[in-house]
Amino acid sequence: MASKSHQAEAQQLYPQPSRVELLTAQTEPNQKPRWGNLLLLVALATTFGGAVSTGYCIGVINAPSKLMKVWCNETLHENYGSDLSESGLDLLWSCIVSVFLVGGAIGSLGGAGAANKFGRKACFLICGALFTVGALLFFFCRAANSVEMLVIGRFIVGLASGLVTATLPMYLSEVAPLALRGTLGVFCAVGVTGGVVVGQVCSLANVFGTEELWHYALTAYMGLILVCYLPSYLFPESPKFLYIVKGNRAAAKRELQRLRGKDAEDLIAQEIAEMEAEANAKVQTSSFCDVLRDPRLTLPLIIVCCFHGGQQLSGINAIFYYSVSIFEKAGLSTVNAQWANLGAGCLNLCISLLGPWLMAYCNRRTLMMFSCALCSVFLFTIAFVLFYIDYVSWFAIACIFCIMGYIFFYQFGLGPIPYFIGSELFEVAPRSVAMSMGSLASWTCNFIIGISFPLLQNAWGAFVFLPFSITCVLLCLLTKFYLPETRGRDPSEVAPLVSKGFRSKVK
Repeated sequence: MASKSHQAEAQQLYPQPSRVELLTAQTEPNQKPRWGNLLLLVALATTFGGAVSTGYCIGVINAPSKLMKVWCNETLHENYGSDLSESGLDLLWSCIVSVFLVGGAIGSLGGAGAANKFGRKACFLICGALFTVGALLFFFCRAANSVEMLVIGRFIVGLASGLVTATLPMYLSEVAPLALRGTLGVFCAVGVTGGVVVGQVCSLANVFGTEELWHYALTAYMGLILVCYLPSYLFPESPKFLYIVKGNRAAAKRELQRLRGKDAEDLIAQEIAEMEAEANAKVQTSSFCDVLRDPRLTLPLIIVCCFHGGQQLSGINAIFYYSVSIFEKAGLSTVNAQWANLGAGCLNLCISLLGPWLMAYCNRRTLMMFSCALCSVFLFTIAFVLFYIDYVSWFAIACIFCIMGYIFFYQFGLGPIPYFIGSELFEVAPRSVAMSMGSLASWTCNFIIGISFPLLQNAWGAFVFLPFSITCVLLCLLTKFYLPETRGRDPSEVAPLVSKGFRSKVK
């Protein structure tokens, strides 16, 4: 009875247009996206405070690795009187690097429960607390002569990073108006990419990548945390979370008024009508088990997990891992090859900055198929050229060109779209579970690549890039046959299109 009275009250306070009227109003061709001051603040602060910090923790660890290995060995000798062999030290370093990925997977898995229990904004604040604890452990691990503090710090920032990738795209898409959801959804991808480059720069020997300062490199992202979290008391909670998950209609309307402006009554009424229609849907599945068992959600969940996992299995991290040696084969010195690798990272960042514009004006299906197809071609060409690189003099330059081409087209679709596609395929109740599962797939596949790529590279040589090429082909086919176009569509309109599993008809 209470639920019915709430619905009646909502209908009386916010008269709802019909479904056809609602979708027509939301997709009006002349409608311009509304960027309010609060929305812009939330988008920039959460991206720099959460996504950039995540990318920073990924990119900062590589350059000072030799210095950190020496410190680890000396510290273990002082504390325990034991010296590690070269293989033992490599194993320890693999643990230090990989524990970040383990933390990311666990953080992703916990993102669904945390997002629905505490709210989207609260998850962002939890991330800030975890990043701060990790930074403190990094900063004081040298003074305390503790390798354990370094390992625990990497695990904690991994937890924070997993929670960021699981909840931030969802938060941004839910505070944005329909016309801007794709644009804001890609901010997380751009932030992670930019953070990797910033981390690479800060860990250079000319900056903090020295024997005395490497712990400053690990901690430097705290500047972003402090600046971006200071205005967090102004951030709104997701109106959709308040309205649909918590059932607090009044609070949801207050947050919408803050985000859209009190003069945007028509837009607010449309969004409330949209949320009411979603809240009144026959089934609002929200728990992990219910989402996994619901046959209507099977296909979109497969798409989200395949996109996230395929993003990692497409070889982007392997490309950056291998690019230094490729640049050296092209005749560059080791130092110049490292700078060229940084240049590749900068190219990755520059192209990713096109993401918000691309998502606003280009269809998701077209971008994803275009990106996957060309990435597959470049990866196959890299394998071919690498195999014959010692026999043809200009193949080294051709390989560099292919690497840059792969990075260029990766950011057209394969890079940004997996981060937010779950928020466009799923309605609010099951969305947090879908985003968590996708993020878990991403971190797990990232871990698999980190562990297996060096072994496969030694065993297969140049042909190690062929599985990456095949992955891109499979993602292209999955997109062509099963991903409906989501640009300009509300999730409540998209969800029925994929509710019949692999019998669904793409429109």
